[in-house]
Amino acid sequence: MQSDLVLAGGTVLTADGPIEADIGISDGRIVEIGVDLDGTETIDCTGAWVGPGLVDIHAHFREPGQEWKEDITTGSRAAAAGGYTAVVVMPNTDPALDAGHLARFVADRGAEVGLVDVKPAGAVSKGRAGLELAHLDELWAAGVRVFSDDGDVVADAGLLRRAMDYLAARGGVISQHAVDVGLSRGGHMHEGTVSSLLGMYGIPSAADDVIIARDLELVEVTGARYHVQHLSTASGVAMIAAAKARGLPVTAEVTPHHLAFDHHAAEGTNPVYKMMPPLRSSDDRDALRRGLMDGTIDVVGTDHAPHADHEEEVPWEHAPNGVIGLEWAAAVVNTFVDLDQAAFFDRLSVAPAQIGQVAGHGLLPAIGGPANLTAFDPNREWTPVVTLSKAQNSPYLGLPLRGKPMVTVYGGVVTAVDGAIAGGIA
Repeated sequence: MQSDLVLAGGTVLTADGPIEADIGISDGRIVEIGVDLDGTETIDCTGAWVGPGLVDIHAHFREPGQEWKEDITTGSRAAAAGGYTAVVVMPNTDPALDAGHLARFVADRGAEVGLVDVKPAGAVSKGRAGLELAHLDELWAAGVRVFSDDGDVVADAGLLRRAMDYLAARGGVISQHAVDVGLSRGGHMHEGTVSSLLGMYGIPSAADDVIIARDLELVEVTGARYHVQHLSTASGVAMIAAAKARGLPVTAEVTPHHLAFDHHAAEGTNPVYKMMPPLRSSDDRDALRRGLMDGTIDVVGTDHAPHADHEEEVPWEHAPNGVIGLEWAAAVVNTFVDLDQAAFFDRLSVAPAQIGQVAGHGLLPAIGGPANLTAFDPNREWTPVVTLSKAQNSPYLGLPLRGKPMVTVYGGVVTAVDGAIAGGIA
C-alpha cells in the first residue's frame, strides 16, 4: 500500500504504549501503522514523539470586533505552528459570543481558514455583563459545549447556579475565570514581596481561592461539570485535589506562563509578564508544576491573549493583562515540567479534547482514526525570535526552550513544519 503521506521514524503513542513506527495517512485518516511504509510524501520524524494533535481549551482569537489585536486567520496560524489541531476560543469578543448565530460565525470562519478546528465557547451571561443568562439554548444548538464569561468572573452565585442547573442536565461545562472582583480590583501583580518593593497594589491569592471554594459548593448542589481556568495558587491546587477526591466533576488548567515564571519576573515591570491571575510565588509555581505532573491539574490551556503593540507601550499599571503563547506552549511545558510522552499528550491533547468535547481530536493514533496529529521533538533546543500572531506580547521571545513541534497534520493535511505554515496554505 502507498499512503498519501507518511510520518516516518517517530515514537508513536498508541493505546498499547509508545512504539517506533511510521504512520500512513490517506484521505484524512490513518490507514497504516508499521515500519518502512511507502508514501507519496514522506516526512522524517526521527527523534520525535508522534501523537494526537494538540488541543487548547482556552485561547483568544479576538474575532469578531477586535481584529486589530488578532483574528481567526492569524490565531489559527499560530496554533498550527505550535502543534495544535483544535482550539476552543473564548467569547470575550465584541460582540460577546452570547447567541447561536455568533458562535456559528466563529466556527464557520475557522473552517474557512482551515488550519485548525476552531470551537467557540459561549458566554454565560448576556454581553458577559453578569446580569442575566445568555442564550444558552441557542448556543447549545449551535454546538457550543464550553461556557464562560472569561475575562471576568461570573460573580453572581445565583446566576451561576442557574447556568449550572441548565448545563448539568445536558453535559455542558462551566469554565470559570476564578478571580474575585473585589479582591483583585486595582491590583497589578501578586500581593507579595515584589509588589511591596515596587509600591504596587497587589492581588492576594485569596482572590482566586474564594471563587473556587464558592463554586465547588455550587458543583456539589448542581452536579454540573466545572472547569477552573488558569489555576495560579498552591491552595487552589489543593482544593481541586480535594474536590476530585470527593468525586465532584471538576477539572482544572494551568497556563505555560504560570509554569515557567513566578512574580519575580515582574520586577522589571515589562508588560509581557502582566496577566490575570498574576504570576505568583515560587511555591505556587512549584505546586502548579507538581499538580500537572500528578494529574491534579488536567490540562495546559495557553490563555493566548494577543494585544497590539501600542497597548503594551505604556506604564505597567496601564497595560492590559495577558500574553500570547500558542506557538511555544508545548516547548514551555517540556522545558519546565518533566512529563513523559504519555503524560505530555494527555495534558496537551487527550484531556482537553475530552473536557471541551472536541470531537475527532485527542485520539491516540489508530488505524481508521482521524489524521489529526503532531510530531514533537522533546530534545530540540531553540530560541523563538518571531511569531505568526499579529501580536508581540510574549515572554517567550528570546527565551531558550527545549522541545519543538516538527510537524502538524490536520485532517490529513500538513499544516505546519518546524514552526512555519506549510507552503500554499492560508
